[in-house]
Amino acid sequence: MPKVVLRANRVVAGYTDLDVLRGVSIRVRKGEIVAIIGPNGAGKSTLLKAIFGILKPKRGRIKLNGTDITGMEPHEIVRKGVSYVPQLDNVFPSLTVQENLEMGGILEADPSRRMEEIFRLFPTLRRRRNDRVSTLSGGQQKMVAFGRGLMLDPDVLLLDEPSAGLAPQVAADVYEKIKRINQTGTAIVIVEQNARQALRMSNYGYVLDDGRNRFEGDGTSLLKNGEVIKLYLGG
Repeated sequence: MPKVVLRANRVVAGYTDLDVLRGVSIRVRKGEIVAIIGPNGAGKSTLLKAIFGILKPKRGRIKLNGTDITGMEPHEIVRKGVSYVPQLDNVFPSLTVQENLEMGGILEADPSRRMEEIFRLFPTLRRRRNDRVSTLSGGQQKMVAFGRGLMLDPDVLLLDEPSAGLAPQVAADVYEKIKRINQTGTAIVIVEQNARQALRMSNYGYVLDDGRNRFEGDGTSLLKNGEVIKLYLGG
């Protein structure tokens, strides 16, 4: 059984006096894709922000490779091995592709080796390396965002709504790229508006509702769960 690389245990977090997460727990094993699904307002994106240190949990613990990272600052969590690609503002449009990747690898003494690995993973970015990101398509900009997140070779990559705003065919290409990233050994936690697709590509899934765990299981079993289908997958 692969080891657990990330564990959140009974996490309570939110904004000022509003608790959005009300005791959520998840577990991510090495090399897994884990989907977090649920209705709007369930706490999916809030969970990613709590793991990455953007929000400080009020209660509960978060551990990475057995080390407690609860309450650490994002720059500390990046050094520990977690990268986060938010839904919005995930690239620098006025910079080139290469400059964006260099920003992602700013903690690396020599980012060129890792950049070459990113270019092998996303060949289009090699061809566009000197182009400003603002000139790229929506799908290509997602590749830049993924590449930035991978520059420090994280153990865990957090993806928040990676297909948002993309045409179906472009979104399908993004999903394929996510699978390729995972095949390199990076564990992925994905919050995705297309719940069926997220579960289809995941080893394990969690359904959140009202800031709490509602269902969990491997992706295939959740896709066949009658209650999950009725309540969260559109019948």
